[in-house]
Amino acid sequence: VQLVESGGGLVQPGGSLRLSCATSGFTFDDYAVAWFRRSPGKDREFLAQITRFGTKPYYRGSAKGRFTISRDNRKSTVFLHMSGLKREDTAVYYCAAAIAPDGADYPNEYDVWGQGTQVTVTS
Repeated sequence: VQLVESGGGLVQPGGSLRLSCATSGFTFDDYAVAWFRRSPGKDREFLAQITRFGTKPYYRGSAKGRFTISRDNRKSTVFLHMSGLKREDTAVYYCAAAIAPDGADYPNEYDVWGQGTQVTVTS
């Protein structure tokens, strides 16, 4: 079972990035997938979840209005498109998967995690 994030990097304030979470080793269609992030000195923060068929995305806090989560079940991949990036969005971004209820937003509700990808917003 594996989740691999990619797409992080350096971006200027106001810019955009698209993160990808490629999965393997489990039945992707059965799982909800979420994005979290961890900034230095802070707890892991839930950003967004997409349910099995992608019909009901959930967002919290910082992600509302600026981030969009989507999934491609044919490619077993989930994306997080981020726009209007701010310096405070600098963090390591993680994807996580679980057979979880809609809107599950606690880290302990997810049992499969990627290694994370660094996003740094700086001018």
